[in-house]
Amino acid sequence: MAWNNKMKNISVGVMLALFMTACSISYQFNGSSIDYTKVKTISFETFPNRSVGFVWGPMESMFNTALQDIYMQQTRLQQVNRGGNIQLSGEITNYDAFNKGVGSDGYSTMAELRMTVRVTFVNTVNPQENFEARQFTSSREYDATQQLSAVQDELVNQMIKDIVDQIFNATVANW
Repeated sequence: MAWNNKMKNISVGVMLALFMTACSISYQFNGSSIDYTKVKTISFETFPNRSVGFVWGPMESMFNTALQDIYMQQTRLQQVNRGGNIQLSGEITNYDAFNKGVGSDGYSTMAELRMTVRVTFVNTVNPQENFEARQFTSSREYDATQQLSAVQDELVNQMIKDIVDQIFNATVANW
């Protein structure tokens, strides 16, 4: 009798293992939700720096490179010069720094660096996803006793990463 119960337990265990294997669910987290049977190409226009605040020369190329890189690394879209199934265009509209806090001595203690990018997104396959002139903004605080030139490269890289992630999520990640 003990032998039969043992065999039943083994049989139930094997059946359960087979059931779990047969009914497994697979998730793929590749960063996008693109139907690659329909959407195959992407094109980018250069995002010029038209900031009304300061202008920092390297920022334009840093932003354009980072924007293209995220799509090339996290999707299977082929980049084309013009007329992609997905099209991104826009401009850097703002880059400025301002005092955020003043100490008891009357001097600034914190400053904030802010960057804004305006984006137009066209999806020729799913036009209902299109948007025009949407603003994406990021900012970073820094100690006002530091010169902006000492922290600018690191802070701009952080803001660019943040804005590029926002744009990617708004266009193809569908979060």
